[in-house]
Amino acid sequence: MAFREINSMMVEATVVPGQRLFSQRGAMLAYRGDVTFTPNLQGGQGGLMSMIGRRVAGEAAPLMTVEGNGMVLFGHGGHHVHVITLTGDTLYVEADRLLAFEGTLEQGTMFMGSQGGVMGLVRGQVTGQGLFTTTLRGHGSVAVMAHGGVFELPITPQRPVHVDPQAYVAHHGDVRNRLSTALGWRELVGRGSGEGFQLELSGSGTVYVQASEEKL
Repeated sequence: MAFREINSMMVEATVVPGQRLFSQRGAMLAYRGDVTFTPNLQGGQGGLMSMIGRRVAGEAAPLMTVEGNGMVLFGHGGHHVHVITLTGDTLYVEADRLLAFEGTLEQGTMFMGSQGGVMGLVRGQVTGQGLFTTTLRGHGSVAVMAHGGVFELPITPQRPVHVDPQAYVAHHGDVRNRLSTALGWRELVGRGSGEGFQLELSGSGTVYVQASEEKL
């Protein structure tokens, strides 16, 4: 694993010759060794077409390519950081939540409507997270950012998970998402404290939830 959590808001990344990392611009806090930081113009490991696809989708975040031999500390905005390890599957995550990830992972973009149908489109409008999301696929680790820390919830065929859309951070596995309404008469007249919408995730995998309803 390239990343090690130093505390709740900072990770240490090991950079070795012949391998690269990608980080959000401005996320480097300190480093030691012979390490270079270069603005990334090729859209991560996915290449130029992947970058073009993300820019068209409005799901592109400025990245730095990190190479060399040494150690780098990453953090950004005082946000909590959580490390996720992928073993061949795909992580679905908002681009602005990516702090850093290994260059072994292939980056792409997915239209959220393809996972949730019409309700996937509604989710993008309601939550403000957009209709597209970033995908990272392969073997490697990812450092994501969140408000108030991150909790992992397993998703099984027998036990789908319902999440406040504003608290959703990311998910991976063979998972389907569907936005459902939970409106009663109190919510309709603006007097209720219940959540008007819930994001239902079903299948097999893991969802990552932050301890806040605030976006980054």
